[in-house]
Amino acid sequence: MRIATVVYITRGLVDVLLELAADAAPSTVTTGLSVTDAGDLSGEDAPRIPPDTPVFTDFFLPDPGNSVNNVFGVTLSTPAAETQGRFVSHPNGELRVTRYDDLAQVIFVAVPPWTDDTDSFAVYNRAGEKLPLEIIDAEPPAQSLDGEY
Repeated sequence: MRIATVVYITRGLVDVLLELAADAAPSTVTTGLSVTDAGDLSGEDAPRIPPDTPVFTDFFLPDPGNSVNNVFGVTLSTPAAETQGRFVSHPNGELRVTRYDDLAQVIFVAVPPWTDDTDSFAVYNRAGEKLPLEIIDAEPPAQSLDGEY
């Protein structure tokens, strides 16, 4: 995945991630995130973004009952090629990447009060440097599981 000057994420995904974090608190949440090319999105903001720009649109449900995932910080059921980023919640209020976080090329971090403002939600690179973030009003194409098992 190419890292853009700005990291884009859909408002719908941010809302779901913040809800997951709030529901899990005081425990943490970590999950893989995947992208969709902006050209495949629909919605108000989609046309203004270059079509080949990656936009974070989807997540994989965290599995809190899987002790292997919780101990090693690896989602064994999700192929690494399908996730280009990670989301982590920090109920303790640290809006930064910590040494305990699962690393990825792009790491989104949220802290209480679980809002999408820059004091509670941010994105970082693997080195822990804060990246420019834009939350957009766009939606990925509808997906179906018909015939895929």
